[in-house]
Amino acid sequence: MGYVKDKFKAVADEQAKEIKNIIAEHGEMVLDKVTIAQAYQGMRGIPGLITETSLLDSNEGIRFRGYSIPELREKLPHAEGGSEPLPEGLFYLMLTGEVPTQENVEHISATWARRSHVPNHVFATIEALPVSTHPMTQFSIAVLALQTESKFAKAYEEGISKKEYWDYVYEDTMTLIARLPRIAAYIYRRKYKNGEHIQPDGMLDWSANFAHMLGFDNHSFAELMRLYLTIHSDHEGGNVSAHATHLVGSALSDPYLSFAAGMTGLAGPLHGLANQEVIRWIEELQENLGTLEPSKEQIAQYIKDTLAAGKVVPGYGHAVLRKTDPRFTAQMEFAKTHCPENPTVKTVWNVYEVAPAILESTGKIKNPWPNVDAHSGALLKHYGLVEEDFYTVLFGVSRALGVLASLCWDRALGFPIERPKSMTTEWVQKFIAKSQATA
Repeated sequence: MGYVKDKFKAVADEQAKEIKNIIAEHGEMVLDKVTIAQAYQGMRGIPGLITETSLLDSNEGIRFRGYSIPELREKLPHAEGGSEPLPEGLFYLMLTGEVPTQENVEHISATWARRSHVPNHVFATIEALPVSTHPMTQFSIAVLALQTESKFAKAYEEGISKKEYWDYVYEDTMTLIARLPRIAAYIYRRKYKNGEHIQPDGMLDWSANFAHMLGFDNHSFAELMRLYLTIHSDHEGGNVSAHATHLVGSALSDPYLSFAAGMTGLAGPLHGLANQEVIRWIEELQENLGTLEPSKEQIAQYIKDTLAAGKVVPGYGHAVLRKTDPRFTAQMEFAKTHCPENPTVKTVWNVYEVAPAILESTGKIKNPWPNVDAHSGALLKHYGLVEEDFYTVLFGVSRALGVLASLCWDRALGFPIERPKSMTTEWVQKFIAKSQATA
């Protein structure tokens, strides 16, 4: 390493030790409204954002405008001959707070179909990248290339009233959501199917058209996409992709720039890549045990061995939830209807049967229950979408619904630029010393 790099490492190591001691000895001390530990450890659990579209309850799971996932599967309109909710309906619900009618949903579907044409320069931008480029990198860059279409950016440059911001943000939101499936499918076909692209079908709903462009003209897979794109759409405002979109949007960056920021956050291993890690762990389990359908006893021992090796069981545990993620349950119910005999799906269920008790027995895991990622990869593999690096792009297409609906609300309510106060470790040390002297 160069001497500057060496110097930085030495200083950083020393400060890391100081911070660790500060948290251990004074972590519960309150800095005005939050504790020292919260300030250092990712602001976890600090109420500091207003997000109208959804709320995560530690016991009940995610609620969209007050409705649970089972309620949404029942109340939201379905496609003809289908049983899963249409994401268009959830978007309407998040945007208006009202359960949509079939007519409302058909209107949104038709609007997105009319706006789905992607300018040629966006495809040219994607083609300029090496085919080996990660799908999420291609996806984020494509969204940025679309920014030339922003009505908000053009209107702001020309000069508009603050009262009009929401109008142009809404228009950008509708156009961006309409075009995301086309972009995502183009990236998929380019990277994994030798660039043999499939043209959109404007007669299909948003999810079914996405499935069609990916190359899966299968009613059951279209149903999976409807469910997947619904349940991954929003998870209140504090997660990385939602918060990044809100934060960048608070600077009045247009929806394209804001959403691209959210997607670069979603691409992080601690956020959107978890479903890849889960399915790889399941497949490694099957390979190491020498069977596609290991017994519960074999799985239990494999989990114990995984923990003994200092590793985690991916897909289990959540920062907020303290029970089985309802999104996991929804996928499990879907699988029981559509693919109950799939060996990998059955293995996912058997892991669910034995993992929580083992994880809880360690005394170190607050939430030993599965989250949404514990099941989705097995379903995608069942239908032949086996390219794991693409899974986060599917997540991103879905997440657009929630974060962009929220962005419309941010501008409609006139929320200001986000600017929390930060401190230095030196300031924290002086604060501790002053508090102790006063005490």
